Amino acid sequence: MVGSIAAIGAGLAVIGAGIGIGQVGGKAMEGIARQPEAASKIQTAMIIAAALIEGAALFGVVVAFLGNNPA
Repeated sequence: MVGSIAAIGAGLAVIGAGIGIGQVGGKAMEGIARQPEAASKIQTAMIIAAALIEGAALFGVVVAFLGNNPA
């Protein structure tokens, strides 16, 4: 039972990260379309934000699986 709850928590963390990265990528593309001259700055900020989101998702997955210990 505890393992399935940890798997659900890990899945929710990954789904949240996917949604977050999708939002960041979409908004960055909109920003580049509106101001092509700022593409390099927008791309740099997008990559940093995506890395932070991915790090938070990895942290969530690790915490979910560490909570799997029934002791």
